[in-house]
Amino acid sequence: MVEVKTIEKPDERRDFPGGHIEALHLTGLDFAVGTFEPGWRWRESVRPIVGTDLCEVHHRGIVVRGRMRLRTPDGAEAELGPGDVYVVAPGHDAWVVGDEQVVVYDVAGQMALTYAKSSEAGA
Repeated sequence: MVEVKTIEKPDERRDFPGGHIEALHLTGLDFAVGTFEPGWRWRESVRPIVGTDLCEVHHRGIVVRGRMRLRTPDGAEAELGPGDVYVVAPGHDAWVVGDEQVVVYDVAGQMALTYAKSSEAGA
């Protein structure tokens, strides 16, 4: 089997204040491209949609452009930039650092399936 899709033609797009997710669904892989504008912050943009205090999505991916900062409830923080490969456990806040758009490629699957969907939609 060979299955190929292009990120220029995603299967779905979910918009939220200050950003959007484009998802591709393949056999055995749900892939997301996340785009976040300067000034975006999870707790102000996505929290009202999903209704949780923190982002409960498990992320695995790579930063393609821009810088993003993450904070966990215990106070741990990390800043990610272009070329950084990351794993982020559920339970965090995140925000764009600086005035450049952030683009991430996320391969964990959960971002492509549930990120920025209301709890009524199953997330």
